[in-house]
Amino acid sequence: MMKNLFLSLFLISVLFMNSFLEVQGGKWKGEGTTQNLESIVIGRCYDYIRIVNPAVGEKNCSEIWEAFKNAFINKDPCSILPKDYELFINLSLHTIPPNKSLFWENNHLLVNSFADRGRRYMSLADTLFGFFGDFLNWCGQANSIELDYESCPTTEECENNAVESFWRMASITYAQHSSGVIHVLLNGSAVGGAYPEPGFFADYEIPNLQKDKISQIAIWVVDDVEGPDIDSCGTHTVEKLENRLKTLGYDVTCTDNYKSVMLLLCVDYPDNSKCTLSSSLLFLTGSVLPAAYHILPGISDMKDSLCHQPCFGCQNHLRLTGHAVSSLPC
Repeated sequence: MMKNLFLSLFLISVLFMNSFLEVQGGKWKGEGTTQNLESIVIGRCYDYIRIVNPAVGEKNCSEIWEAFKNAFINKDPCSILPKDYELFINLSLHTIPPNKSLFWENNHLLVNSFADRGRRYMSLADTLFGFFGDFLNWCGQANSIELDYESCPTTEECENNAVESFWRMASITYAQHSSGVIHVLLNGSAVGGAYPEPGFFADYEIPNLQKDKISQIAIWVVDDVEGPDIDSCGTHTVEKLENRLKTLGYDVTCTDNYKSVMLLLCVDYPDNSKCTLSSSLLFLTGSVLPAAYHILPGISDMKDSLCHQPCFGCQNHLRLTGHAVSSLPC
């Protein structure tokens, strides 16, 4: 009798502890809400409208925060829908300049660096609504006005979580307001291919592009400097993407290892064989260009405009060869 009573009490205590952990937010596999979330996002908002892109005009950052928070607070963290962020989007929306949109898959950090906070291109993270949530995590709790700092659901646990639905809504909005030449930067070294399906670009951005506002879609497939060449223009998943866009009626171009992006990648890998320029040519001519024609993909199209320009290494050439030159030999 006492043994059965002890077993019953033990089972009740286990169930109670499990319920307690769930209430406290300990049931999810994902990381919890980023600490100091409110301060971070309101600060980002002011940083954006004052420093990053003051052209967007005045925005009420506190009101935007409240709209953002009310999209998911006091709700089941697995029942948040993209439309819940509509007010937030409407309050933070601004014009995306034509020809500046930069879509991507599997190269978040590279895109952020290449876009340069909107100075070169304006990726989703360079809009106010994307800048607001970039690299942050958040979720609420059912029947509570508190954020859950312990854990949040992953997409594997439930698709309709606060972060996933936020980026779906942001991606849809970004695509709808993009115009002119659209740029797409894909990772040719990504396992599974450069153009993933399902994926944000495939599922939320392509379907929401406004064809009448778009003149061309330029695809850039760039391999990691130290990674394999898995996917390229005209092959595998990239070919599938090209065919899809052409079927939709878009003018599509595709370039492998776009030179501007490769130059940026090589900053972190100066000694890699893909990035190293000929030291002998640099010493003789004072220029890296002759070697670059052979090493950096696509740079040869700059040759005609740069050949025969004055070179700072011409004295080296004269001293070592006995032949005087006054311009860059090509």
